[in-house]
Amino acid sequence: MSRYIATFHTHLSALLTCQRLTAAGVRARMMPVPRKLSASCGTCVDYEASGPMLEQMDTDVERVFAVEGEIYTLLLENE
Repeated sequence: MSRYIATFHTHLSALLTCQRLTAAGVRARMMPVPRKLSASCGTCVDYEASGPMLEQMDTDVERVFAVEGEIYTLLLENE
């Protein structure tokens, strides 16, 4: 399993994505965005999955990162 962080333009979008990931059997939680990253709403979804699960993201997703320790690799940017 790999760790990912998705940031969003709105809190609602983060909540909907967290619910979708959980319904798909993925361990996901909402949390404040890490300082190294920025997001419009300040809330992100931190999750562990075998892949980035981009199909579960709400349309208002801002960015998706793969996380390894303190290294964040940008996988998706949606402006």
